[in-house]
Amino acid sequence: MSKLGAKPYMISALGFDMAGDLLLKQWRSAGLTTEGILKDKDIETPVVCNIFDVNGEVAAGVASVEALEKYLTPDWILHFKSTLLSAPVLMVDANLSHPSLVAACRMAADSECHVWFEPVSVTKSRRISSIVEYVAFASPNEDELIAMANALSGSDVFHPLEENHKKNISVVSLFQMLKPAIWVLLEKGIKVVLVTFGSNGVFLCKKGGPSHFRTPAEKSNRCRIGGQLYSTIVEKCPPSRYSGFSELDRGSRLFAVHFPALPASVVRLTGAGDCLVGGTLASICAGLDIMQSVSVGIAVAKAAVEVEANVPSTFNFSAIADDAKYVYSGAKVLFHQSML
Repeated sequence: MSKLGAKPYMISALGFDMAGDLLLKQWRSAGLTTEGILKDKDIETPVVCNIFDVNGEVAAGVASVEALEKYLTPDWILHFKSTLLSAPVLMVDANLSHPSLVAACRMAADSECHVWFEPVSVTKSRRISSIVEYVAFASPNEDELIAMANALSGSDVFHPLEENHKKNISVVSLFQMLKPAIWVLLEKGIKVVLVTFGSNGVFLCKKGGPSHFRTPAEKSNRCRIGGQLYSTIVEKCPPSRYSGFSELDRGSRLFAVHFPALPASVVRLTGAGDCLVGGTLASICAGLDIMQSVSVGIAVAKAAVEVEANVPSTFNFSAIADDAKYVYSGAKVLFHQSML
């Protein structure tokens, strides 16, 4: 996000160990504010270890993130309430405990700040049930979507698609099969659901008709952040009648758009999902609408998979804009009718 011109503020926990020192060094070199980082000798810095297959996919992973649940308490999070007053979006991930998720979301609501929920994993994605009333954006993959829908509906009525069945299925058929689960999330109050499908692209879904899409960028206009990103993207992706979103639109219609993935010379796929979210968030903070922002997120994800690092050392704004234009122009409305 910082490399795209945004000014992210991170609230987290680190230990006095090698991983903590490395992260602090990287964040400070990127110009990030680190006063929201709780650093203590008793904390073991959260880490994730991944094993990759020959195609760059994650074959297995082990996460040690207990410190986040133990040390990122509601009391620590509430120290930073004033910071949210100028923030367009608060992104929370499901590594937080239920009390901390609730505290963070209530704080965002008091500050009129939109909440983005990142599911993290199938198991932890179910924590959406305690905060769904506060969430404006959620970004699950297919398996996380199913888990979230089951958690919110109170029963295991939805089931993941079998891998061999997904190989030869069309994007339209895939959406139709997942539409009931998506609708559960929207009916429970989530404003915008972004379902990610790797090489099959992204579904952007919301309640209400496309004419009601408006951007929640009033705060970003006051902050004057991401100016280069905004001007570069608007030139290539002018706002359309499907732009933005409105929290006031509570219609009974489902509106869904499919964004295509970009052809890429894949080095490895780690970081693609996080860069998609980061690129989308940075774009929203810059004042771009949700259609433009998702297009940028996909372009940033492509840049991530084409390098060895999880996040490219720099981003070429012109290349990002060209790729975003390809995605933006290729986006197609999948569904727009009443769900009553």
